[in-house]
Amino acid sequence: MSEIDAGDLLPNDRVQQSVLNGDVTQLTRGASNRYANEGDTFEIEGEAFEVTSVERRTLGDFTDADAQREGSESLEAYKRRMQHVHPGDFEWDDSDEVLTYQFERRE
Repeated sequence: MSEIDAGDLLPNDRVQQSVLNGDVTQLTRGASNRYANEGDTFEIEGEAFEVTSVERRTLGDFTDADAQREGSESLEAYKRRMQHVHPGDFEWDDSDEVLTYQFERRE
């Protein structure tokens, strides 16, 4: 385990602020790059977080609970957000492999 830069895992300031606010406790990224390992830590505005889980899955494994941990109200809302955030280069395919990173604030 090591300390990583929050920007390496969390792609932008909005996501980092959502993590800091407790609205996002999980982030899923493409499986072609591994951004963190279980036990890695990162800081946002002096607050420490730990990666508690890294899981290889497919988009078809996603549930409403996953979408809520990623800051969306439902799986359908999450799918729409992903298509909006990645215009023209993202199409939801249940067989696509991804890595899901779960993290929590450290005391």
